[in-house]
Amino acid sequence: MNITHIIGYGLAIVVGITLGLIGSGGSILSVPILVYIMGVEPIIATAYSLFIVGTTALFGGIQKAKEKVVDFKKVVLFGIPTIIAVFITRKIIVPSIPEVIYATKSFTLNKSVLLMIVFAIVMITASIRMIKPIKEKNNNDYRINYFSILIQGFLIGLVAGFVGAGGGFLIIPALLFLAKTPMKIAVGTSLFIVSSQSLIGFIGDIRPEQIMDWRLVLIFTTCSIFGIIIGNYLSKKIDGEKLKSVFGWFVLAMGIFIICKETLLK
Repeated sequence: MNITHIIGYGLAIVVGITLGLIGSGGSILSVPILVYIMGVEPIIATAYSLFIVGTTALFGGIQKAKEKVVDFKKVVLFGIPTIIAVFITRKIIVPSIPEVIYATKSFTLNKSVLLMIVFAIVMITASIRMIKPIKEKNNNDYRINYFSILIQGFLIGLVAGFVGAGGGFLIIPALLFLAKTPMKIAVGTSLFIVSSQSLIGFIGDIRPEQIMDWRLVLIFTTCSIFGIIIGNYLSKKIDGEKLKSVFGWFVLAMGIFIICKETLLK
């Protein structure tokens, strides 16, 4: 095991801590760690991320369920369209994208670069949502918008499937504003939705010709699970909203870095 892998596994603990504290952000960290530190090819890294984040979120979700801060009705309501969308994306859409998308004598846009750029855009979008405080509305102010939940769930599944993200940063606002869910329950519910859509997306990614480095994936996942245990403990002592804002600025910087690296520094 070389030094970069040791650093990567150490950062995997941070991935878990983030999921445990704010119910999102796992994939936003795991994909760049896998690509830029552990040297995994971007398309494979998104598949690895789905398994890592899905398994870690499931473990964290079980912890939250024991604390009775999970709304399983909303897991089903929101989870079904996201699972369908992410499976279609990983099984059909992503494999159908050509390796070379656009090429001239001086410039080539390939599939891996496109994926990382889109991922960076998703990161920047997520960072804006994280930096801006989320204020819960009075649950008596409006009805649950079931149609909007289904549509937004499907769209989140498409985005999550394409970039290999769990989509928690999109799911939590939807649970708060569309499904009238208190923040603590939104975090626990989000973990189960992230877990289900990520693991189904990973299943959609499995192909006979694809070689998986299971040793790397399982060690990374184990470190991440250790992190989510820490994150869940810290969530009882740290203001998650303040932490989310700080993490948002970090994610913004990472998103800008990825765009610069994939376009200007090639």
